[in-house]
Amino acid sequence: MRRDKHFLTLGETNDSAAASPSSSSAIQRSWRDPVPTTLLWVLIPLLLAGLGVSVFVLAVVHNALLFVGIIVLSVLVVAFLVWNLIATRSNRGLYIFLDRAPDSDLHTATDGQIVKITGVASCGDISLISSYEKVVRCVYTSTLLYTCTGWTSMLSLFSDRYIRWELAHLERQAADFYITDANSGTRVLIKAGNNSRMVPLIEESVLVSTRDNNRELSLTLKKWLDERYLSVDSHLLRLEEGHVKEGRGITAMGMLSKKNGTVAIVPPSEPFSTGCFRQYFLLPIEIDALLLKSSDQNGFMPGKVGP
Repeated sequence: MRRDKHFLTLGETNDSAAASPSSSSAIQRSWRDPVPTTLLWVLIPLLLAGLGVSVFVLAVVHNALLFVGIIVLSVLVVAFLVWNLIATRSNRGLYIFLDRAPDSDLHTATDGQIVKITGVASCGDISLISSYEKVVRCVYTSTLLYTCTGWTSMLSLFSDRYIRWELAHLERQAADFYITDANSGTRVLIKAGNNSRMVPLIEESVLVSTRDNNRELSLTLKKWLDERYLSVDSHLLRLEEGHVKEGRGITAMGMLSKKNGTVAIVPPSEPFSTGCFRQYFLLPIEIDALLLKSSDQNGFMPGKVGP
């Protein structure tokens, strides 16, 4: 999946009316990698060439300074690139960017401008129900099932974070919804449905985690697995679910659209950049999607499902 631009499509695509939700995997996460593949193809030969020259100098002149210098430089460059790749996978740069960006003034913002607003979510024409816990009146839901095979008796001795979980099933949905902007009081339509490009920065909570001493599945989980024709025999499994329920605080960033008397935030027509975060050693990321993130708003808690 290392391309200049990522389009990770999750599930089946829903091409129905504009008000319809983005189906379980029609939500697309879209951004440009901070470390282009072409840069890697250039840096790796250069580092190898420098290492070869330093070894030659070490053998002929018996001067280890150049050799040590090239080794240190190579380690620093590789560590920098690996750090940025890990940060991209965890959306660290996007979290920092969205948290630091100031909320926009919708009264002065112009059509086509990238804006950020924070407020309380409310459902549009279509509301969603979370897949496992059946939480109603949601604007966004996600359910992830992870499995792990192997020596389950040994794996049970380790914490979940040290086990290599593999994603076995994924359901994500988003619908068009509204945010009442906390600054202006304006009710803004968020165009997250109908297969919109979107990056959901919304964490899931662990609802089920089977260990070797707790392998009995509940009737609810068995029914949920049967309905999706999923078999997890001889597997450890972990089920996570998250949602944003109506009335919860949420932050959205995207392109402002003021047409026909409707104020809306839609996916941007052109990518925009996060810029560099030098203190975190993070390269800029170009985004071509809506950003959504749970946030505290007037005492509301983020849209998370408790375990």
